[in-house]
Amino acid sequence: MKLQEIAERLGGTVEGDGSLEITGVNGMELAEQGQITFLADKKFKDQLKTCNASAVIVPKKMETDKAQVVHPAPALAFAKLLAEYHPEPRPQPGVDESACIADGVQLGKDVTISPFVALGKDVVIGDNTVLHPGVVVHEGCRIGNNSTLFANVTVYRNSVIGNHVVLHAGVVIGADGFGYTPDEKGRHVKINQVGRVVIEDHVEVGANTCIDRAAFGETVVGEGTKIDNLVQIAHNCDIGPHSIIVSQAGIAGTCKLGHHVVLAGQVGLADHVTIGDQVIVAAQAGVNKDLSEPGFYGGSPAISAMTWKRYTTLLPKLPELSRKIQELEKRLNAIEKE
Repeated sequence: MKLQEIAERLGGTVEGDGSLEITGVNGMELAEQGQITFLADKKFKDQLKTCNASAVIVPKKMETDKAQVVHPAPALAFAKLLAEYHPEPRPQPGVDESACIADGVQLGKDVTISPFVALGKDVVIGDNTVLHPGVVVHEGCRIGNNSTLFANVTVYRNSVIGNHVVLHAGVVIGADGFGYTPDEKGRHVKINQVGRVVIEDHVEVGANTCIDRAAFGETVVGEGTKIDNLVQIAHNCDIGPHSIIVSQAGIAGTCKLGHHVVLAGQVGLADHVTIGDQVIVAAQAGVNKDLSEPGFYGGSPAISAMTWKRYTTLLPKLPELSRKIQELEKRLNAIEKE
């Protein structure tokens, strides 16, 4: 593809030789002659001097010996270009003879049902959807168009999965929420979970993440939300649209997240917590009360970023401060005795 054509597709402008033939895309450290890379932050511009790429996507025209595509969002442009050169491989449509398909199943057009897939009664699968080997979809589930379920995904009964959804290997959707109550002898009696999970369009869920069914009603993951590997979302949570939940985060029951929320790695939310729109919670923070105002929070219990940073700055100094306080107390006691 010519560099000029790339610029036109991306909505950018060329600085340099637009007739340059681009054979591939790559990261800055791995790029070779004939390939294009990107520079999202000027702090990495020195790496361009040793980069072998023939062209680079940049936010503004810069001094370099490489041809440039100027685009206001280089990372976004690069992501789109990467999809052009390396589209996600797709198996041929069809139903493998080893698949187990129950009565009442409805399959859309050009569906791929791979070996050893099991579909329960009255399952509906939309057009162009791919189920990789070992996927199990229980009775009454609905899966939309152009969705992909990778190997060994399990979808429990009555779950609803939208269009353009990606569930990576080992994801479990709709397992029972963690609900028990003690009886008169102190034994834990299970509370049947009779709700369901609803995953809206354009959601991606990482490997081995679990999203529990609601006790009553619905556990909802909003449109466009992206969830990393090894995340736990408990029963009756409502995750707002276009949010990001990073690996090993744990969200307890009946939490509600607004839109464009970011939970960094290993964040923990106590039950019945509400997180407002555009809240960012730093890694390993613990949230035990509502965070209603947009902004950045950290620590455990989570507090505003500025306060948290002051705390973390002081923590290493606490032993020395304690020693000084003890010395001052001794001097004060000695003065009082005199």
